[in-house]
Amino acid sequence: MAISTIKERIQAAYEAAVWEVDLASQPRFRSILILAARILHAVLREIAVGQLNLRAMSLVYTTLLSLVPLLALSFSVLKAFGVYGQLEPVLLEFLAPLGPSAKVISANILTFVENMKVGILGAIGLGLLLYTVIALMQKIERSFNYTWHVRSQRRFAERVSDYLSVLVFGPVLVFSAMGITATVMQSSVVQSLLGISTLGFLINSLLVLVPYLFVIAAFTVLYVLIPNTKVRILPAAVGAIVGGILWESSGWAFASFVANSTKYTAIYSALATLIVFMIWLYVSWLILLVGAVVAFYVQNPGHLSPRQHDLRLSNILKEKLALGAMFLIGKHFYEKRSGWTLDALAHQFHIQADAMRTVLELMEQNEMLVRTQDEPPVYMPAMPLETSRVKDVLDTVRAGDREAQKPFDHVSVGPEIRGLFTELDSVVGDYLQDKTLKDLVTSGNKVESKQG
Repeated sequence: MAISTIKERIQAAYEAAVWEVDLASQPRFRSILILAARILHAVLREIAVGQLNLRAMSLVYTTLLSLVPLLALSFSVLKAFGVYGQLEPVLLEFLAPLGPSAKVISANILTFVENMKVGILGAIGLGLLLYTVIALMQKIERSFNYTWHVRSQRRFAERVSDYLSVLVFGPVLVFSAMGITATVMQSSVVQSLLGISTLGFLINSLLVLVPYLFVIAAFTVLYVLIPNTKVRILPAAVGAIVGGILWESSGWAFASFVANSTKYTAIYSALATLIVFMIWLYVSWLILLVGAVVAFYVQNPGHLSPRQHDLRLSNILKEKLALGAMFLIGKHFYEKRSGWTLDALAHQFHIQADAMRTVLELMEQNEMLVRTQDEPPVYMPAMPLETSRVKDVLDTVRAGDREAQKPFDHVSVGPEIRGLFTELDSVVGDYLQDKTLKDLVTSGNKVESKQG
């Protein structure tokens, strides 16, 4: 039997067992396993596409530029609250997988941080310091928005306020929690419980899980706060559990790699420490993004599919989706019913949400639709239905993105072709006879009343 035939049979069996199963008809435990297999498939596909890798590498570069300013800001905040002495142990814990290099890197970073004096920097230097920190947060948000298929970013004022809130209060909360944990563990009550064999074993076992719990809690907060969309706690926690376990486990594997990488030290000499540090940063960012992808698919299982969808929609499909969306949105608006969200429209038309979004964005750019400030946003007509012409909707889709078309404005065709398109446009206009969305909505109501 040919290898290709065996491969096709295995793929067919896999798709039948994982993708061609109705989860609602399966026992709960089996449906959870199948859903987990689908999410694993989707995550591996995302990694194979390469965008997560590129974004993780980009974050490594930005981190190197903003690490010292970020720690300097955290150091100042922690110093104001009297807990700055805990910064070094946490930094050492993060760099622990680097082995002996951890102490060297940690000492150098803290030396840079302590040497940063606001009085010496001046106004321009302080502004650049804050800019590098905010730029890191902005790039993190963009990466998280990518994993959540969100294209719009927060407004500038919201970004600055949200980022500074995270940067100011985040370290305080983290170090306060760590301090409380350390205080509790050193209390006389806990120490006496540790003396009891059974309870002592149980407490020591729980202590092993404490690093995991801290990482999972931190990841959960990031997954909820950073993306510019509403993320539910449960999906964020599931993604954080996957990311936290991967991060802690990869630390052990990376430590073993560093311990056996004496050849790299011989080759790269003093640069070996920097290279190992950059690799660890890359692994950490990639794991954080993988957890965000898991959270996205847990919250949006409708996006799961055995293959990556091609979003290059045909023109006829764009026209159908645009008219269908405008009709449904206008109909609900006319009848004073609840509006349509992106996911609801995608579900209605049995299409991927990203594909639906491309059409709705065209309608927004041409001021035919507006989004409310609700979460998730609801789409509403941007103008009265009686002045919204059906032909305008078709023209909007056919014209496409105006900004994207500008480089091709110089393209010219012969008079025969121009005449043909002019005649075609005239025929369509005569056929539609200035038909409006209100005409569509009311004609639909008339058809429904006749059928009733």
